[in-house]
Amino acid sequence: MTGLCTVLGAAAILSTASSAQSIRNHNSNAPVDFTAGSLELQDRADRVVLAGGVTVTQAGLVLKSSRLTAAYSSNGGGTDVERLDATGGVTITKDDLRATSNAAIYDLNSSLITLIGNVNLVQGSNKLNGGRLVIDLNSGRSTINGGGPAGTSTSGGRVSGTFTVPPRKN
Repeated sequence: MTGLCTVLGAAAILSTASSAQSIRNHNSNAPVDFTAGSLELQDRADRVVLAGGVTVTQAGLVLKSSRLTAAYSSNGGGTDVERLDATGGVTITKDDLRATSNAAIYDLNSSLITLIGNVNLVQGSNKLNGGRLVIDLNSGRSTINGGGPAGTSTSGGRVSGTFTVPPRKN
């Protein structure tokens, strides 16, 4: 039953045409732009560490955090960003969708964003809370599970939320 509630809850908040269209088929190959207070290049480890009010944008998707590590690979004289690990007050927005968490991992190769810890997902007046959220940017499918409401240390593996029901015409 818990699995069904998770699926129904995520489907309800993400099923409107505008949000599904905004998340599904996100271009993970689009350029990644960033701003930060500081940048540390760790060339031998193939990573860059950004700190201080980090903002990363890609094709309308915006990720903000206190710190972000970008892992990359070198090929043919260029670099390909493969993964972004964000910590500290993570916020991800795309159109009318807003997700917050303690940490996030964006795997650009698989087009998956995983938010971990005190996850809160909001679209309009609809809200979901849990411990972990996985967003598949290719399919537009999202799943949320475990943990307590955002900002609490409550555990128990439950998802909570509020859905606004549109007025019915009689």
